[in-house]
Amino acid sequence: MRRGRWAALALGLLRLCLAQANFAPHFFDNGVGSTNGNMALFSLPEDTPVGSHVYTLNGTDPEGDPISYHISFDPSARSVFSVDPTFGNITLVEELDREREDEIEAIISISDGLNLVAEKVVILVTDANDEAPRFIQEPYVALVPEDIPAGSSIFKVHAVDRDTGSGGSVTYFLQNLHSPFAVDRHSGVLRLQAGATLDYERSRTHYVTVVAKDGGGRLHGADVVFSATTTVTVNVEDVQDTAPVFVGTPYYGYVYEDTLPGSEVLKVVAMDGDRGKPNRILYSLVNGSDGAFEINETSGAISITHSPAQLQREVYELHVQVTEMGPVGSPAAQATVPVTIRIVDLNNHPPTFYGESGPQNRFELSMNEHPPQGEILRGLKITINDSDQGANAKFNLQLVGPRGIFRVVPQTVLNEAQVTIIVENSTAIDFEKSKVLTFKLLAVEVNTPEKFSSTADVVIQLLDTNDNVPKFDSLYYVARIPENAPGGSSVVAVTAVDPDTGPWGEVKYSIYGTGADLFLIHPSTGLIYTQPWASLDAEATARYNFYVKAEDMEGKYSVAEVFITLLDVNDHPPQFGKSVQKKTMVLGNPVKIEAIDEDAEEPNNLVDYSITHAEPANVFDINAHTGEIWLKNSIRSLDALHNITPGRDCIWSLEVQAKDRGSPSFSTTALLKIDITDAETLSRSPMAAFLIQTKDNPMKAVGVLAGTMATVVAITVLISTATFWRNKKSNKVLPVRRVVRKRPSPAPRTIRIEWLKSKSAKAATKFTLKEKPPNENCNNNSPESSLLPRAPALPPPPSVAPSTGAAHWTVPTVSGSLNPHPTQPPPKPKTMGSPIQSTLISELKQKFEKKSVHNKAYF
Repeated sequence: MRRGRWAALALGLLRLCLAQANFAPHFFDNGVGSTNGNMALFSLPEDTPVGSHVYTLNGTDPEGDPISYHISFDPSARSVFSVDPTFGNITLVEELDREREDEIEAIISISDGLNLVAEKVVILVTDANDEAPRFIQEPYVALVPEDIPAGSSIFKVHAVDRDTGSGGSVTYFLQNLHSPFAVDRHSGVLRLQAGATLDYERSRTHYVTVVAKDGGGRLHGADVVFSATTTVTVNVEDVQDTAPVFVGTPYYGYVYEDTLPGSEVLKVVAMDGDRGKPNRILYSLVNGSDGAFEINETSGAISITHSPAQLQREVYELHVQVTEMGPVGSPAAQATVPVTIRIVDLNNHPPTFYGESGPQNRFELSMNEHPPQGEILRGLKITINDSDQGANAKFNLQLVGPRGIFRVVPQTVLNEAQVTIIVENSTAIDFEKSKVLTFKLLAVEVNTPEKFSSTADVVIQLLDTNDNVPKFDSLYYVARIPENAPGGSSVVAVTAVDPDTGPWGEVKYSIYGTGADLFLIHPSTGLIYTQPWASLDAEATARYNFYVKAEDMEGKYSVAEVFITLLDVNDHPPQFGKSVQKKTMVLGNPVKIEAIDEDAEEPNNLVDYSITHAEPANVFDINAHTGEIWLKNSIRSLDALHNITPGRDCIWSLEVQAKDRGSPSFSTTALLKIDITDAETLSRSPMAAFLIQTKDNPMKAVGVLAGTMATVVAITVLISTATFWRNKKSNKVLPVRRVVRKRPSPAPRTIRIEWLKSKSAKAATKFTLKEKPPNENCNNNSPESSLLPRAPALPPPPSVAPSTGAAHWTVPTVSGSLNPHPTQPPPKPKTMGSPIQSTLISELKQKFEKKSVHNKAYF
């Protein structure tokens, strides 16, 4: 008995403490992918614009007190977000960069004025394709011997992209597809292509442009691909594979009557055909000199050894041999050239130019543009001769005209020589710049007082070659067409020009790529138009991207990119979810209708709402933009509704219209049935909140009931099992115990009831409506009507306490048919409860009353 009193006293004190306690607020945990709650496992793309609303903190207070939200960061870190303390809206205020910071730690807190609850959260920053590939360890220079086998690896380039996923993968391409080199698209290894060879004598350096491109990704809502380029300089290393070459052939020398023994007659010049690492060259006379001439083995100068009067012949045919000396001093390669020496004595002839048919002062030649550098103009058969002997027949030869394009060999002639003109600058020999090149050959004696001279004109007619690639006037073409454009409509015209002449300058257009299926291009004019059968739809695909290629007859081409955007046309009407919609309205709170327009862009997909038919017409207002429907300010109770109409039906019927803003505009109507009740009636039982929550899903209520029963059964089985095993171990049969529960003392119950009455009274005052003067202009587009009501906090879990003898509760409703008459919507009620949930309770309660009259619920 004494213990029973103490237990009752303790239970009463516990109830008193619970009644006076103020519980702390808490956040809702809505899990992964939610943008409303406690930011659990929340992630944000790094390209999110600053100023974006990214999350909404949401929580509740058990007592229903007003709550505020806060967010803070470590003092050493950036304050990336800001929060609205009242509504919990979190806004991005700093730019994000995943490569610099992939996680953001923050402290979020919720407070009811007395209690503060803080939680540490980690926000993950996800990647966007905002980084371009970057080549490392530049510059790239490779030294390759000219005899390297085809297919051999030459060099390796490496580029990195700090993005992740496909945006961080890098592939490699060569910008020049006609290069003798190839690159592995994955490893970046540069190789000599199969069948290709290098020749130091033709080209000593190759410049290879390598493009690194990432795998593409999303950035600010669009697909982007970044790339970078670098140049690999491939220097070709010379290899000894070419014999010596004489320069200035044929060689003619003259000996005059006053020439002294030991004098130089002429000089032959030879060089190693391998220009990179030339070997040392030695000269020698093979035969024909009869001891009258000798040659300097290192310089190639031929000298006379006797007096001219002692010479027995007028013409000597000498044979000069040149020998390369290898690195170890052994002969490597040889070449031989004939040298003609004449014995003359008087200066009575000027230098004279000869062609194939005799003296000639004009020479003409046709040749292709851009000949190889160092090539000899073999079509010119020019010989220059001075019939004098000795010093009288020595003259200089030079070109007069465009400088740096050609050079003449030899530059100094003794008596007679074959004139050779060699290409110096291949780039300047361009048909597109000049179709004809004209210059003069000038020969002037060197050591004579007379300085006899002569000139000859050289005219070169250039022939065009296919040395140019068609070029677009733009790298990108952008076009916009309406989505209802018929098949065969013109989209955009592209233009590419090839400066070559004839067939080489004709350009043929084609398109390719994943977005080119619905389009065609005229191969000659470059006009892009839609397929005759094409049906465009901006809602399905709003943008197309493909490539256009301009190609000449030999396959040389260039590429441009085409971007086509479909302009949205208003071709979809707004659609309600159902043709007949049912809503429950609590006095002081709006109900909302919504229609969806499937058009792609504004204003075609913007919807305005209106009430087209209602009787009487002075009961409801509607917000044209949000679709929220209010009772007029003058209607503050169910009694006021009864005064408007004597009908006692359960449903009010309105015809509502959704109309888009396109041109022409489309509209759709639906029948809206509204059940009206008040918040005070529904606030009498917490059980009603749960029943209303499950009125549209009765299986949810069955599931909760089944779960509760399963839990009770499981606990009973566990207790029974534990009791059985305890009795079995003790081998005793325990008597049946009877537990007598005593009713709690009346004092604590009185305190609890008084506290509940006080809380109920406070809650009731929150639903008090304040009447505002009606809007004389009947304009429902006021600032108050455009603001969305704040979502109320969720109520605490319902506690069902059945009591005997309570009267059955019937929900009062008012119904009627209304005509639209727009007025200003009422202000939002200052309540902390949930009138929407109370309304749902009313609907579910009525269904239970009609279907299960014999199962009475007591609240």
